[in-house]
Amino acid sequence: MIETIARHWWLVLLRGVIAVLFGVIAWVWPGITVLALAILFGAYALVDGITALYYAIKGVPGQSRGWLAFTGVLGVLAGLIALFWPAITAFVLLIVIACWAIVTGVFEIIAGVWLRRQIDGEWWYIVGGVLSVVFGLLLLIWPGAGGLALIWIIGLFSILVGLALIFASFRLRSLRGPGELPPGPPPATAF
Repeated sequence: MIETIARHWWLVLLRGVIAVLFGVIAWVWPGITVLALAILFGAYALVDGITALYYAIKGVPGQSRGWLAFTGVLGVLAGLIALFWPAITAFVLLIVIACWAIVTGVFEIIAGVWLRRQIDGEWWYIVGGVLSVVFGLLLLIWPGAGGLALIWIIGLFSILVGLALIFASFRLRSLRGPGELPPGPPPATAF
């Protein structure tokens, strides 16, 4: 599995860059409307969901195709809901973002723990997952936060998670060369 993830390190990097850009845009234009925020969130969730579905279809050894497909479908649905109904209320959008962040974060933590057995430096992936879960829980606990505060929190979350994913992608990239991957089980032989 680590070989496949290391070969596709750029997908993790892409997720990180999009998250950082999303966060920076939210900070640069704090007066951004809920409509624009819904469209930006929809684009990010859609890309994230498509990435998870790619891995589910491709089949990554050691990863459950079912769980990857579930998180991928969840991300795609969240993205499409935000894109097709951009006039959605701030409260409903907040709940969608919070639930998506919690579910995605839990699966990132699980993936990071699994990677811990394979490589060093996997903690960046775990950090991203923990930040995602904490962010989602905070949004559920205080849903009445003002629009500006919500935009700043979402921007901060996106930047922190994006940076964690970018650092994780570079660690994965460093493993892609021959002889650099940790030894795995011997290949199965056909009889």
